[in-house]
Amino acid sequence: MPYSSVRKVAGADFPTRWGHFRILGFEGVAEPGSASLKRVDNAVALTMGDLSAAPPLVRIHSMCLTGDVFHSLRCDCHDQLHLALGMIAKEGAGILLYEEQEGRGIGLMAKLRAYELQDKGRDTIEANLELGFRVDYRGFELPAEILKALNIPAVRLITNNPEKVSAMEAAGIRVVERVPATIPSEPTFERYLETKRDKMGHLVG
Repeated sequence: MPYSSVRKVAGADFPTRWGHFRILGFEGVAEPGSASLKRVDNAVALTMGDLSAAPPLVRIHSMCLTGDVFHSLRCDCHDQLHLALGMIAKEGAGILLYEEQEGRGIGLMAKLRAYELQDKGRDTIEANLELGFRVDYRGFELPAEILKALNIPAVRLITNNPEKVSAMEAAGIRVVERVPATIPSEPTFERYLETKRDKMGHLVG
């Protein structure tokens, strides 16, 4: 959904275990034509180093409470998040964009209901469809608009998802390199990775 406005609402120093970032808060207002349907989406950008010298490393990460916070081994989200932060810190420059799109956009409670179905043998896609959801509701327009607000015309995108590359290119952000987010598989999320590869086209082993 296009945004009528995207603005930075806050910025602060942000020391982390990977190094010193800035944390920037952004608000995107999506207006599909009716004031009653106006939606406000939020995202944060962690930025480090000189972002203008060359296309920076960029990771677009969708919120995953179970993985990012509780270190769930049902998915590789936590590992990809930490991998990206480490890569940016090692390079000394880059951006991590963190979006509120839990469970590929279906929300936390629906994601937990999908977990119940996965416990009964469904894969992640089958569970979503059985609950009446699409496979993936996520859009990446807000990250693209944030990059524009930061005057970033081109990026090296840390992702295994070709749809993120296509979304950035469609929004006018040039992806000069796709940097793989290579995570060692665990038995607990081996099928999860296979589903992403075989049914969603993700570029994983």
